[in-house]
This record gives sequence, structure tokens and C-alpha cells, in this order.
Amino acid sequence: MQTPTLPEASLDPAIAGRLKRDEHGLVAAVVQQHDSGEVLMLGWMDDEALRRTLTEGRVTFWSRSRREYWRKGDTSGHVQLVRSVALDCDGDALLVRVHQVGAACHTGTRTCFEAGGDLGAVVAALPADASTDTSADTSTDIPTQAPQEDR
Repeated sequence: MQTPTLPEASLDPAIAGRLKRDEHGLVAAVVQQHDSGEVLMLGWMDDEALRRTLTEGRVTFWSRSRREYWRKGDTSGHVQLVRSVALDCDGDALLVRVHQVGAACHTGTRTCFEAGGDLGAVVAALPADASTDTSADTSTDIPTQAPQEDR
């Protein structure tokens, strides 16, 4: 007797419908340490990599160079344990919050941005009255409502 073939699992259509993929079917995935906010790396996911990440608790990427799936840490032991996954407002980028075990970068550094190095951008000065928490900023030069016409 032949074993029945189970249908392959696929990404939830409600999630898949919200993604805006590049010409290769990929979405950028920014990986961030969940408790510190430290940005660790950028990887790429297609629908299957995202499905695996959402359902297995470990981060899976699509390797553009090797053209295969890779689960972070399977060979190095530097695993990324999923804490949350969010989609940005445009649907073209994911924020994967993780608990990083060991180095995130294949070079052995904590982050891929540490390995790449600072590019020396000019740092803009903040106005004296600027708050570092913009979510609480209630002052604005932009009206929140359209101005009423004079009658």
C-alpha cells in the first residue's frame, strides 16, 4: 500500500497577500536583538523561508548566492531564536526580533554592521528643544487638520 502524499505546507495566504516581493520573489528581513534593539544583520526571505521562520521558531533565509534555504546557526551554532516577526507599512520589509546566540555575522562579529564598519556620515545636530522621543512630541509646524476657510 502506498503512503498518501500530504500537501506541502504553505505560507498563510493572508500574510502572503500583504508581501511586496522584489523581482526574485524575495523580501528583505532586518534581524534585531529583541531586548536591546541592536540591529544584527539583513537577510532575504521568500514565502517558504518566512513560513519556516514563523512556524519553527528559528530564522530561515533564502541564500541568493547558494540558491538554497539556510537556517541561521545550523553549522556555526550561532542560532537566532525567533521572538517576533513584523511587516513594515509598505509590505516590502520584515523586522525579525530574535534572541541571538553567539555572533550574527559569518565573519564572527556580533553584527554584520560591526564587520562592515562605519562609513563616517555627517551627524546632524538636534535643535535645542528637540526630544529624543518623537512619539511624545506634540509640537509641529504641520497642521493636523485642514484649515477652515474664512467665512
